[in-house]
Parts: sequence; C-alpha cells; structure tokens
Amino acid sequence: MLRQFNYCAGTDHLFLWDWAQYASVMTESLIEYYHAKAAEGVIRVDEAQLAALPILDDIRVYLETTKPKRGFLSGLFQKREAGPGGAYLWGGVGRGKSMLMDLFIEHLDIPEKRRVHFHSFMQEIHAAMHEARQSGVEDALAPVAERVAKEARVLAFDEMQITDITDAMIVGRLFEKLFDAGVVVVTTSNRVPDDLYKNGLNRQLFLPFIALLNERMVVHELVSPTDYRQDRLTGSKVYFSPLNEASRQMVRDIWTDLSGGTAEPLILDVNRRPVELPAFRNGVARASFFDLCGRMLGPADYLAIAEAVKALVLEDIPQLSRSNFNEAKRFVTLIDALYEAKVKLICSAAAEPEMLYIEGEGIFEFERTASRLREMQDADWGA
Repeated sequence: MLRQFNYCAGTDHLFLWDWAQYASVMTESLIEYYHAKAAEGVIRVDEAQLAALPILDDIRVYLETTKPKRGFLSGLFQKREAGPGGAYLWGGVGRGKSMLMDLFIEHLDIPEKRRVHFHSFMQEIHAAMHEARQSGVEDALAPVAERVAKEARVLAFDEMQITDITDAMIVGRLFEKLFDAGVVVVTTSNRVPDDLYKNGLNRQLFLPFIALLNERMVVHELVSPTDYRQDRLTGSKVYFSPLNEASRQMVRDIWTDLSGGTAEPLILDVNRRPVELPAFRNGVARASFFDLCGRMLGPADYLAIAEAVKALVLEDIPQLSRSNFNEAKRFVTLIDALYEAKVKLICSAAAEPEMLYIEGEGIFEFERTASRLREMQDADWGA
C-alpha cells in the first residue's frame, strides 16, 4: 500500500496519509469551501486566513481518509496509527482564528469530532478525574484520557490559555496521552505556545508541555492587519438606554452578529468555585446584570471573567441606588476589571452612565465608573 508524506511549502507542516484512500475521497477542499462561503457573503476573503487553510485541509484529508482502529483489544494493546498532532493557530483578537476552526469542523466529514472552549474542556477533565479517584484508580488521568480518545478523533479548542496551576500541572500528560491515542487537536490562542502560562507558579514544570505542542502540532501565526470583531463594532453604538424592547433587541442583534447565533455556557474555576457565564462563543460572552452582579462574586471572579473574554454583552443594568448598594459595588468592580483588561463592552442600561447612580453612598466613587463606561463606548476602545 502506497504511503507518502505531504509537505506544503511555506507552512512547515508534514503529515502522513494513505494516498490510495485519498484518491477515493472527492469531497470539496476546505479552501474551496472557504471561497464558497465568501461568494455567499458569509465571510470576506483574507490572505492571512487563506495562508492557514492548507494546514487545516491537510488534517481534514488525513481524518477523512484514515479509518480509526476499533475494538477493545485494539485499544488495549495497540495505539492508533500515528498521524498529525494537529494545528495551533495564534494571533491577535478578531483575526478569524475561531471562524477558520469552525469552518474546519463544519466541513469535516467524520462523526467523531468535537468543538469546545478550552476552559470548559478542562473543567470536564477535572470533574472526570475527581470521579475516577472515587473508584480508587492509581492514575485518575488515564481512564479520563482514554474516554476522551474513544469519543473523539479530533478536538477543536477555542481560546487555549492556561491561567490555573491545576490545569498547568495536568495538561501536558493529558495531551501526550491524547496524541499517543491518535487524537488530533486543533486550537486557537491569542498567545504563541512559548508564552502560555507566562510567569505562572512553578512554570518550569509546564515547559515540557510547550515543547510537546511545538513538536507535535503545526504552530501558525495568523498575521492580518484587520480585526474583524473590532471592525464589526467600529462606529457602532454599544451602550443602549433606557431599558425597553427596542434597546434590548439592538443588543440581541449585536450578540447574534458577534456569536453567530450559537453559544454554550462557560464555567470558570476561580479558587475552586464555579463562576458561570450563561452564553459564550468565539471569545464573546453574554450575561445579565443579575448573573454577574446579583450574585456573591468578588474581584477574583471578575478578573477571571476579564481574562477569559474579549467582549461582554451585559444586559439589563438597572437603576442603581442605596436599595441595591451591594449590586452597585459589584458592578463597579466588574467595570474596573473589564476596563483594565480592555474588554469590549456592549450593554443595555436603565439610564446613561452619569445617571445610573444618583443617590446613596458611593456617588462620588461611581463617577469614575461612569467615566469609564463613557470611554468604553469609544470606537477605538479595546483596539
């Protein structure tokens, strides 16, 4: 049986597949699919995105032309045939990394595929390891990784970043087991692998994971002068008041545009406590004022949220006063965290910033929050 390595010039990627099987697959290439979407007006052609497509298309061909080994004995005594470890797409926000990954998953013609936010995936891993420990296994990660490998031939992670030491301590072993089992990983990140978990506690223990990523995955920077997420909001209104059906509908329209209309909850682990964002997609989160300020959250929670999202759609900010003073204080802390992290804020509120908090203790302190809310409405904010 003929086997051949395929090398795509200019991308530094090298994948192995069966060309006899490939000849029988006549599916549309990912590059053709991308151009078809552009012709429909769904996306705009971008040279930086086009440069990344051959990497993803090589992976698509490999997955569609290589049959996974099935059966208990096969899985017990033999690893899956080694294939591409995957692709690591990194670059600035709004360059289209998540969109390309979504096109790849959408077009990939195999059933064993999963697209999930990296934070959510790691939360699942921790929960599954906790469950495995209850059974007394010596290595709780082993059965968890085995289960993941059985369920998916390809994992697509959005926004890979490591901020938690518990993630940092297990992610290297987890990925090594997944790669050895033949699982392909496609991920996006705002950071080059060498900058993951930068300045983190005990980072020297994390360095082998960085080496693993560089060795097993194609690392590709998406270099584009255009920030499409920012471009969609440039010149657009992002603060809507008063609260009525018209303002709420405009916020919903922005959310649909930024998220593509689909989302899933994002649960962050903050000091061993879950903090939930009800809807999250492509770095954009959606929550109500009550979700984030009506609950007992604090500075650490808001910092984690600001770290995890690039834009926040915050709905139904009420009139603030001494009657909801605790909620107002949390709102001030939330805005501070978003402001410092340069997170784009789209919101609906009962009044303009200067009129949100007009009576009660803390009026003077709220003036800074009102000023920041004004500044965050600027077209260049977060650029």
